Amino acid sequence: MLDDDNVIKQRDPKDALGVAVGQNEQARFAVEVLNPDNDGREITQVVVAGMGGSALAALLVKSWLSKELSIPIEVVRTYDLPEYVGSSTLVIASSYSGNTEETVSCLGVARARSAQVAIIASGGNLTRIAEESEIAHVTLPGHLQPRMAVIYNLRALIAILAHFKIASYDRFAEISDLADWLGEQTRQWASDITTDKNYAKQLALMSVGKSPVFYAGNLMAPVAYKWKISWNENAKNVAFWNELPEFNHNEFLGWTSHPIEKPFAVFDLVSNFEHPRILKRFEVSDRLLSGKRPKSIIVQLQGDSVIAQMLWASILADFVSIYVAILNGVDPTPVDLIEKFKHELDN
Repeated sequence: MLDDDNVIKQRDPKDALGVAVGQNEQARFAVEVLNPDNDGREITQVVVAGMGGSALAALLVKSWLSKELSIPIEVVRTYDLPEYVGSSTLVIASSYSGNTEETVSCLGVARARSAQVAIIASGGNLTRIAEESEIAHVTLPGHLQPRMAVIYNLRALIAILAHFKIASYDRFAEISDLADWLGEQTRQWASDITTDKNYAKQLALMSVGKSPVFYAGNLMAPVAYKWKISWNENAKNVAFWNELPEFNHNEFLGWTSHPIEKPFAVFDLVSNFEHPRILKRFEVSDRLLSGKRPKSIIVQLQGDSVIAQMLWASILADFVSIYVAILNGVDPTPVDLIEKFKHELDN
């Protein structure tokens, strides 16, 4: 089925696979920080307010740059901000649509507390507020689902952090330097590459009809979260994720009892950049759980740097989950129930 062009065109009418193929080009996004408001105040902490895919870039940055940033970054995914947020906090409101109500609420709180603020959006209320109030902001290219615009968002976030002298512009360049390599890697997962040579199609066939559970080490935990998001929104499939070493302190034991037949697909997203003890934990966990849970599918992340592996794995997540959507007989692009839910909240 996954090698039948007619089936793919019928079940992917909005060409989500085409969007996935072009994601590497997002790494070249020429970011411009508009209304570059920066009064030079000392920033002692950063808070990124966002939901779902719009929060993902912040989670990636927090993990990727954890050993070099001199101030903490917190990701807030609700309506309010921590009490410590004040004039020495940089609050970045990130919403791809620009209309996410939780994020708009956080921006209002940040401004009321005289925090330094910045905005990332493709339009909507946040862009309107940024333009009217001359707030530093980045306008993202529109017409994508937020989960498919992670690299755009990542570029924008690094640019804003560099603008406020929190991160290095070298990291901004590091992302763009990966564009060609990512293109070469991810082109191998396109629909015209047959299943026998297509890793993404193979993974989809291994997991279709099951509820996937994604595991990663602490460093790559945001990647496991990305796989969950992609499965939920592309494949319309329930999915779960967790990270090691926390997994070994509770969830590990949950696999040891009934039901004997567990309708799950277990993915271990393994990076050679993880702490050696975490890599050992993957190995020992799989051995001790042999026969108690489905044999894990090991996805060895590719790339010569942490960010290369993060982006490689993030794009793979979209390809595999889109192929699962095709196998499930659902259109991978729309998120109609989420839109209906938002409408009901407004009534």
